[in-house]
Amino acid sequence: MADTTNTTATTATPATRAQNTTGTTTGKTVIDDTVVSKVAGIAAREVNGVHGLGGGAARAIGAIRDAIGQRDLGQGVKVEVGEKQVAADIVIVAEYPVPLQQVADGVRSSVARALEQIVGMEVAEVNVTVQDVYIPGDDDNDDDKKESRVA
Repeated sequence: MADTTNTTATTATPATRAQNTTGTTTGKTVIDDTVVSKVAGIAAREVNGVHGLGGGAARAIGAIRDAIGQRDLGQGVKVEVGEKQVAADIVIVAEYPVPLQQVADGVRSSVARALEQIVGMEVAEVNVTVQDVYIPGDDDNDDDKKESRVA
């Protein structure tokens, strides 16, 4: 009898909701939506000029999760997975003064390449929303002012 192995990640969606399945003579592989969003999130973070992913509230919750060692690599990523195609929506915080279109294009390329190579699916679209711009040194200047006023 053939050995059948099913691989799923634990998520809020039922495990029976197989999004990407590849049938073979020895079994099938199921790639859960959360895995697809993590792959997209990792690929987006690798692009120069990306400071972080997600909107303000998501980043605040992400900072708490990071502090307790529970980093959410899919933060700021929403995916829609079909039988053969995947679409992704990515929300980023760009670093200043990197050209925003260049960062968005880099994220789009990196995410599409990762989804095609790692997940093995055709990418229908990758939408990038630049939610905020991070200006290095803003936080440092505030700290210096506070210290000098107290001293």
